[in-house]
Amino acid sequence: MPIIVDKVQKKRDIAYSCKELFIENHLRNITILKIAQTAKIAKGSLYDYFKNKEDVVFELIHILIEEHNQNKEQELARVSTIQEKIKIFFKFFYEKESQDLRKLYKEFIAISLTNPSDEIITFQSNYFNYYCEWFERIIKDSIDKKELKPIALELIMGIFAGIEGIFINSCKTNVIRDVEKEIDRYLDAIFQLLEEKK
Repeated sequence: MPIIVDKVQKKRDIAYSCKELFIENHLRNITILKIAQTAKIAKGSLYDYFKNKEDVVFELIHILIEEHNQNKEQELARVSTIQEKIKIFFKFFYEKESQDLRKLYKEFIAISLTNPSDEIITFQSNYFNYYCEWFERIIKDSIDKKELKPIALELIMGIFAGIEGIFINSCKTNVIRDVEKEIDRYLDAIFQLLEEKK
């Protein structure tokens, strides 16, 4: 009887087995052969699961984001104030625990900016929408609790894009030296404008 391979799980396993390879090297220095060797799979078999090395990075980012989001959900459940929740929501951009995922995210951003294929745009759009919807649920909850003004809903995308912009600019300039400090300053200023006065 032939062995039935779960292709979805096998694809995840291959990508995850290459985590250290992608974290320790720039994508431009990694070959398909090296990915296959790291995953202990024949180079030809690798193409049964991935079109190219960028596709492996996307799968790995997807896996690591799922793990990250599960941890974030648990952290959010343990805090009560809107300030704590929003700071937890955005700490990916500076916390030590997310360092590996951030490195891969930088690689992904570089790919997105230099080679914005339809697949990459869809991937990025889906995640942007997912996080904006999640952030919106947090904001709506705080509005229901009379912590923030309803106008906060109009700033969901702007706040998210602003935080991501701080991170991206910290990677490509020497103007932002302390990402955590800049994000905190930005969020504190927004809170002062949006908090319902008791």
